[in-house]
Amino acid sequence: MTASGTTRIDVRRLTPAEWATAFPLIAQLRSLDEAEFLQRARRQAHTGYELVGAFAEGTLIGVMGMRPVHTLARGAHLHIDDLVVDATVRKGGAGRALMDYAEADARARDMTAVFLDAHPDAVGFYQRQSFVFHIAPSMKKPLA
Repeated sequence: MTASGTTRIDVRRLTPAEWATAFPLIAQLRSLDEAEFLQRARRQAHTGYELVGAFAEGTLIGVMGMRPVHTLARGAHLHIDDLVVDATVRKGGAGRALMDYAEADARARDMTAVFLDAHPDAVGFYQRQSFVFHIAPSMKKPLA
């Protein structure tokens, strides 16, 4: 606990050996089984994907996937692929701590922005973190 009575949130990169511990949180966000999650995370790691964890009193309560990207349209930026905080502790500061970590990481890499795709229910949270809608809508064409 901090002097204000709130629980301190520690944020750090997870080692690949710890990635399986993030699965129960990722499962609150994505419909994947553990093997598929680990396979996808390992595949993305080859392009710089990392998992970052938020801990309260040593317990993993939030996780964020992020990766560096450089495109002609957006320049060098950090892309957040997934961010989830355990449903039982949301609104306790872990999401904010993860976002602060991402922003500091992007600044340390001299990147120009942080991008993400937001779940409609999370748009308000991201707007409170000073995120704004990007002018280009994200679109896809399913090939299956």
